[in-house]
Amino acid sequence: MAAVLFLVGLPGSARGERDAVRIAVASNFVSTLRVLSNHFELAYHYRVHMIPGSTGKLYAQIRNGAPFDLFLAADVRRPRLLEESRDGIRGSRFTYARGRLALWSPRPGFVDDQGGVLHGEAFSHLALANPRLAPYGAAARAVLQKLNLWSVLQSRLVYGENIAQTYQFVAGGNAELGFIALSQLYRHGHKTSGSYWLIPQSLYPPIEQQAILIQATVPARAFLSYLGSEDAKKIIRDRGYDTPGGLP
Repeated sequence: MAAVLFLVGLPGSARGERDAVRIAVASNFVSTLRVLSNHFELAYHYRVHMIPGSTGKLYAQIRNGAPFDLFLAADVRRPRLLEESRDGIRGSRFTYARGRLALWSPRPGFVDDQGGVLHGEAFSHLALANPRLAPYGAAARAVLQKLNLWSVLQSRLVYGENIAQTYQFVAGGNAELGFIALSQLYRHGHKTSGSYWLIPQSLYPPIEQQAILIQATVPARAFLSYLGSEDAKKIIRDRGYDTPGGLP
């Protein structure tokens, strides 16, 4: 963590340089980043531009020269690859959040707290993010494999391009239930309606979400430093994530 705590000047010290930071962000973290950005912009007077998408697609765009300053991925692998290929700034990579996976339906009482609904015939469609592109989709696949349901449920699976689209499939009624990020159940600090199973972390690999600098601009360094602050960590925990240094 110490490696990313760059020296950041007082708010407004970078006048004359670019005054905005362009952040490529994994879909699951968009609503949390919006809150963080509001606090950051007020404190530092830099603007934040968000470019949301699946971690896999954003990674490909960066490799092809997309003009992003900072990448907030939903995994460790892509930031590490960017560091190794020198498309990301060496030493700037760190874990800013640990994600949790949930099985959710907007219908109250539909999903039980043990996930038993997955073994029955009460649903026709189960949504998850594309496991090839989205770490939360890969985690969902791991859960189904662990429960010996991956092959059994193939005909009922529907795939979102990313976790945001997966949430919309369920919220819009295209699937009765789906695997989403726990953070997506939070709205203004409160959980949304419906029923969900907070899936034990023993059923899927840890979802370590890492950040890495792509361009070492002053606003980007300032945001990365803010992201590691205790104020930012509290905001992240309040929206359903764990953070390095302890559970919420």
